[in-house]
Amino acid sequence: MEYQDRVYGKFDIDEPVILELMRSAALERLKRIDQGGYGPFWIRERDIKDYERNRFTHSVGTYLLLRKYGAPIEEQIAGLIHDVSHTAFSHCTEYVLNVGNEYRQNYQDSIHDRFVKGSEIPAILSKWGFDQEYILDDGNFPLKEKSLPDLCADRIDYTLRDAMVFSELDEAGAKELLGRLAAQGGAWFFLDKESAHRFARLFFTMNKVYYSDFASSRMFCAVSGFLKHALDKEYIDREDLETDDDYVVGKATAHLAEDEKLQLLFERMENRIGATDDPDDYDMPLVCKSRVVDPQFLEDGALRRVSDAYPAWREVMEEEMKPKRYFVKFER
Repeated sequence: MEYQDRVYGKFDIDEPVILELMRSAALERLKRIDQGGYGPFWIRERDIKDYERNRFTHSVGTYLLLRKYGAPIEEQIAGLIHDVSHTAFSHCTEYVLNVGNEYRQNYQDSIHDRFVKGSEIPAILSKWGFDQEYILDDGNFPLKEKSLPDLCADRIDYTLRDAMVFSELDEAGAKELLGRLAAQGGAWFFLDKESAHRFARLFFTMNKVYYSDFASSRMFCAVSGFLKHALDKEYIDREDLETDDDYVVGKATAHLAEDEKLQLLFERMENRIGATDDPDDYDMPLVCKSRVVDPQFLEDGALRRVSDAYPAWREVMEEEMKPKRYFVKFER
């Protein structure tokens, strides 16, 4: 199968287990789950000409990145399925169900094994001779997953992919960064300090403007408000959140005509109503996860970090690792 990816270009995918996983219901569902939470919010918030930002493209991208840099097939599989447990509206779930951790946004990680085992993925893995328990153990795959501030395939892919969606990075820039990126001994690193610093600053921009900014807090607040009301009124149920964005919105909005509050909450969710950050008068206090990276780079045969070469980066890291707190007040 020929696959065209926004970040990595054209690939021929012929590994049977990968093809079958990509066509599975578990992966197909991710095409209808927005990477950032709720697509219409982002499209209205900013002028975006080509908005393709879903959990499927990111999952395939993580697989392609691992494949491109020579990770074993087991790690490629783990990368491909790493997001299958995301609920509808991605990390909005933490604010809807009061589960997981809003500071870490880790609910999908906490249910990942259960979700995978309840899907068709184990049968596919068994069919092609792969050990399910080995695939589900992140300890086996240091390139796929690492804690902040390290780089990992997941973190690299969503940074480059989102940066291209929001025009913070063009195709040539992505190609240049990937050309200076390397993976060896279970670690990602750049071949020079300038490229490492450039990626770190790109990640900083994405966090500051798109991941932990006030616009994100408005979205989390608006989406969670709409979904909580729909759950309280039993327009939807908790199990619906394990479907996809389109299904949940369709089921809930079927009740708009009979519920004025739901209408108002949906207008907020569609980003038709403005909001301010007001600690003295607010509808909802909210915390956004904040993050920063400290990439490694090769210098004189040894690995160093951006914070070693650029001491000011240590101050940036200290500040950006603090969760961001907002007090969202809608105009109505």
